Amino acid sequence: MTDTVHSVLTPQEAADRVAASLNKRNSSETRFRAWGIAAITTALAFLVLLFTGILSKGIPGMHQYYVTFDVTLDPERLDPQGLMTPESLSSGDFDSVIRDGLYAALGNPEGRKEKRAARGILSSGSSQRLMGYVLDNPSEMGQTISMKFALDDDIDTFLRGMIDRNTPEADRRINDQVIAYVDRLEADGRVSYELSDYLFFGSASRDAEMAGIKGALIGSILTLAICVVIAFPLGVATAVYLEEIAPKNRITEIIEININNLAAVPSVVFGIMGLAIFIVTFGMPRSIPLVGGIVLALMTLPTIIISSRAAIRAVPPSIRDAALGVGASKMQTIFHHVIPLAMPGMLTGTIIGMAQALGETAPLLMIGMVAFIVDVPTGVTDPGTVLPVQIFMWADFAERMFIQKTSAAIIVLLAFLITMNAAAIMLRKKLERRW
Repeated sequence: MTDTVHSVLTPQEAADRVAASLNKRNSSETRFRAWGIAAITTALAFLVLLFTGILSKGIPGMHQYYVTFDVTLDPERLDPQGLMTPESLSSGDFDSVIRDGLYAALGNPEGRKEKRAARGILSSGSSQRLMGYVLDNPSEMGQTISMKFALDDDIDTFLRGMIDRNTPEADRRINDQVIAYVDRLEADGRVSYELSDYLFFGSASRDAEMAGIKGALIGSILTLAICVVIAFPLGVATAVYLEEIAPKNRITEIIEININNLAAVPSVVFGIMGLAIFIVTFGMPRSIPLVGGIVLALMTLPTIIISSRAAIRAVPPSIRDAALGVGASKMQTIFHHVIPLAMPGMLTGTIIGMAQALGETAPLLMIGMVAFIVDVPTGVTDPGTVLPVQIFMWADFAERMFIQKTSAAIIVLLAFLITMNAAAIMLRKKLERRW
């Protein structure tokens, strides 16, 4: 055997070695902290860049150009039957009344070419706008009123600077005569740039200046309502059964594995399943929020179940033991103690699931919610669409004005999501219990 000889450090050498080790550790911690700050800064920079791009296009998309001029509400031309009903007004000549007012504002142009150029300034939905005003204000029939009308999307694009007036006339979507009329209206102070009422109170339209998100927004609310009503109680009940009641055997293991696998299934698969089961087999109508809500509920169920089970596991076993020790039954322990304490975590899972469902497009495309639907849905069985699908459709249109309206709709979708999450967080804090 050989004896191992250990060198003995002097106090100064030991102190130097400890100092070197501390310096190395401090340097490592400093580098780690710097990398963390850099990662957070990079993420925030990309987030700011994303929101800057969306807001720079979305805020202008929430506005549009209007022109104001006087129109005479002639009862004989607008309501020839004199009934003041939508059916009676539909037989009226609103277009000619609007044209007369526009011609007067432009100095009464003469010639077919000049009048055709003047008519091209206004949106094609001007007559519906005037009809709605007459229905809401029947007492003003026979009077001359000042009213705002949306400009055509080409005129709106020109006023935004996206069409150069110096471009040769043959290469522009608007001719020189139209530009001259627009310049005259601007000089007279009749053109205004305002918050778009069409965007927030209009529905689907092929005309960019008339397109709105009201129908899609209500469709999203109805679809999410169905999704929550189905997914939340069913998900919580499944989690409670698997975690607290079901025996731990091979069958429950298989069920748990399949639930975890379903959470990773692409959303389009749920859309195909909804198409095959609810529409083809059961014959339910396409494009209704009821079917969309059921499909999204099936898609979010795994997320809610997994998060709810995790919340139940987080409840200390001492809570259960204490409840059972004072004479509570198994079900009383679950419903009076376990579920109330786990409810904040369950709500968190529901928030995540609803946020995922709110932004889904693929499964809803499969069940026909991409259809062009003008009417605003009034119930879960009325044809409708949702905001993500509306954004998807607008992004595919060629008109430049739709690009800005797409960004505006994205801002509304984000605001909807933030509002929903904020409400859920407040509810979670209200229900939270401490032990």
